[in-house]
Amino acid sequence: MTDRDSPDKPEKHPLLAGVLERNIRTLLAQRERRAGRRSLQQRIADAITNFSGNMAFVYLHVVWFGGWIGWNLGAFGGKPFDPFPFGLLTMIVSLEAIFLATFVLISQNRISLDAERRTNLDLQIGLLTEHELTRALKMLDEIQDHLGIAQDPGTDLEELEAEVRPEDVLKEIEAAEHRIRRHGP
Repeated sequence: MTDRDSPDKPEKHPLLAGVLERNIRTLLAQRERRAGRRSLQQRIADAITNFSGNMAFVYLHVVWFGGWIGWNLGAFGGKPFDPFPFGLLTMIVSLEAIFLATFVLISQNRISLDAERRTNLDLQIGLLTEHELTRALKMLDEIQDHLGIAQDPGTDLEELEAEVRPEDVLKEIEAAEHRIRRHGP
């Protein structure tokens, strides 16, 4: 394997690399701005969600539950403070579950808003790309006509040159979904 083929050294494309680097810097800066604007409550909810979503949280609970149950079954020689069936432990775990679920939902709501923003950006870029490609096809068709080059009659160029309106696409998607709900796939 040569240096050029190394997976650690991606192939350099000067023009593409510059665009990619700029886009990556823009996205990272946007992410940092959004993270900086999170409220204290959101940062706390995210920190708790991040901690509860890793193995350290699991290990902590294994030790806690094991110790609690062992103590209350007399394994350590101490006086049980929550005898079987461990009603106090059950209540504490239930409260913890309620709070953890709330923290996770808070974090998920924020993540969902971020995903919606990215989806809207993707949609806008897709619509802009569609518009630019339609315009480029029309220009190429005009150049072809100007040069007197006959167009292949079997092409779908007219369809491709038609302006795509998002509302028409959405109506078609909704109609297809309705047909599938009524008649199956």
